[in-house]
Amino acid sequence: MEKLGVMIPIDKITPNSNQPRRDFDNERLLALSNSIKLHGLLQPIVVQKIGSRYIIVAGERRYRASLIAGAEQMPCIVLESSHQKKIMEMALVENIQRENLNPIEEALAYKALIDEHATTQEEISRAVGKSRPYITNTLRLLNLPGQVIELVRNGSISAGHAKAILRIEDEQLQEQTAKDIIEKGLSVRAVEDIAKALSKGMTKDRPSKASTDIYIEHLRERLVETLGTKVIITQNKKKGKIEIEYYSDEELEKITSLILDK
Repeated sequence: MEKLGVMIPIDKITPNSNQPRRDFDNERLLALSNSIKLHGLLQPIVVQKIGSRYIIVAGERRYRASLIAGAEQMPCIVLESSHQKKIMEMALVENIQRENLNPIEEALAYKALIDEHATTQEEISRAVGKSRPYITNTLRLLNLPGQVIELVRNGSISAGHAKAILRIEDEQLQEQTAKDIIEKGLSVRAVEDIAKALSKGMTKDRPSKASTDIYIEHLRERLVETLGTKVIITQNKKKGKIEIEYYSDEELEKITSLILDK
């Protein structure tokens, strides 16, 4: 049961503490605020009345922008149902459909539905229109060390990188690999190669050296594939050297052209 198009004083509206989205882009908020000043809020937010307050179910971004715009009231759809599970699902679905949640916010929202409302992964899958394996893999991001989770949350590394890091068992190695992704620009494929090599028994005593060696080997293989000849990379703490073999003047010209992109 719901009431449509009700104008509610903005000072009676309160954000939902269970809102899955935690990060809001200030520039986009300001742009939306300017639009609201010119044209008003075209799409009502969804709220639930609890006592004398109206708790936001969906539309917190529009609410925040309206506050910035100095609005005194907002158009609202008022839910009369007290079904908290359904309300949580609505907030989650709205944010996912608008692609506003980062991977960690999304995972935390799934976890809240499961822990607090006994929702199954299958039910979440149907509600948000994503596959069951996707839900499972997203939830697994929360098993990463806190430092790595924060890097995913703020966009320093992608969800693809994070899922590749999950294949590494050692927590220290996970953290070091995350740092290498940022410092060395490792691709998801490179991280998958690192995880694969470590799973085959590479030493865990020196995580920084292990992941660096795998990174260098990955680059060497890419050079071999691109140049079509033998490549050797050697390095120490202060410097390194790349040796590229060629066997004719024509091959030298070809390699030079590839390197110079001419």
